[in-house]
Amino acid sequence: MHPVVIDVAGPSTRKALIGAAVALALGVLGLVGFASSGGLALLLIGAALVVLGLLPLLAWKKLSRPRRLVVEAQGVRWDDPQGKPWAVAWGELGAVAVSRSLDAGMARRSAPRTFLRLDLFPGDPGFAARHPEMAHLLRREDGRYRLPVADTFAPLPVLDGALRQAAGPRYRGVVDEQITIGLT
Repeated sequence: MHPVVIDVAGPSTRKALIGAAVALALGVLGLVGFASSGGLALLLIGAALVVLGLLPLLAWKKLSRPRRLVVEAQGVRWDDPQGKPWAVAWGELGAVAVSRSLDAGMARRSAPRTFLRLDLFPGDPGFAARHPEMAHLLRREDGRYRLPVADTFAPLPVLDGALRQAAGPRYRGVVDEQITIGLT
């Protein structure tokens, strides 16, 4: 099996840049409106949007760093050279699954948000001691390690196919989680 690589950084970096550009444009419009007609609200909103638009640019190095999920015959690994990389052999896992969920938005008025995550279930109690670099992924309530993969379902077919091929009987498949955030 050839390694399957899912680029996690690319889509999130593009979305951050688009959001920053929109916030900056609206902020500048608010400041221009304040300069031409006054109004403290325009000044405050414009300044807040400019600051919000500048945040991704100030955090550009961290935001744009390469991050990849790699599924291969030996196991699964998180390739994050400037962050917290890790690798887990299939033999260390009791199970692996992909969870997906859809948040319909507050009172169904906002656009739905999607969540795609890789769930790793340790095969033995010594897993945490062998992988302290993964402690930030541990869900204490059920002992699984959860890696956010994407905020879209687009990589799901590739990830599902790679796990079916590489993880074998450890793979539980895609699990639909019903969650709702906000008012319903």
